[in-house]
Amino acid sequence: MKRAFDLCLATVLAVVLLGLALLVALAVKLTSRGPVIYWSERVGRHNSRFMMPKFRSMRAGTPVVATHLLTNADACLTPIGSLLRRSSLDELPQLWSVLVGDMSLVGPRPALFNQEDLIALRTARGVHVLRPGLTGWAQVNGRDDLPVSEKAGLDAEYLRRRSFWLDLRILCMTAAKVVRGAGVAH
Repeated sequence: MKRAFDLCLATVLAVVLLGLALLVALAVKLTSRGPVIYWSERVGRHNSRFMMPKFRSMRAGTPVVATHLLTNADACLTPIGSLLRRSSLDELPQLWSVLVGDMSLVGPRPALFNQEDLIALRTARGVHVLRPGLTGWAQVNGRDDLPVSEKAGLDAEYLRRRSFWLDLRILCMTAAKVVRGAGVAH
């Protein structure tokens, strides 16, 4: 049922948000050099790797690390990068990852391939069996403000409590957080 719900809602969202996605793509292209879409190597279900698309919010050549690990993340942002991140518009292409089955609408956010601490904690807690999500329990309970151990703990809590109703609650909470721009790093 979860996969069917993901496919239906992701298809509807992709159609409804297509115009906005095209505007974002044009804005990225006009304000910075480099590709419009950035393909990020991420860790998915059962710790398999996949390529996750995002609208590029960082300058070409930025090191591939979690944003909070950059010495001066603001200097790496494109002219519209901060807006894209604060509004979560950079995440729109991830609907593709949901449609092809690499991701779900709700689940733990996919770790970067080099976030070994987060991957190890999730694996130890059994979270690696879940398909990663566009949003998740950790996202709506702190997002980028959380330390890695707390994120993994919230992901494990989601694993124990997961249900269709919890997913709906998380989606609604995500919409509210996106509108407010809460908990986003840069």
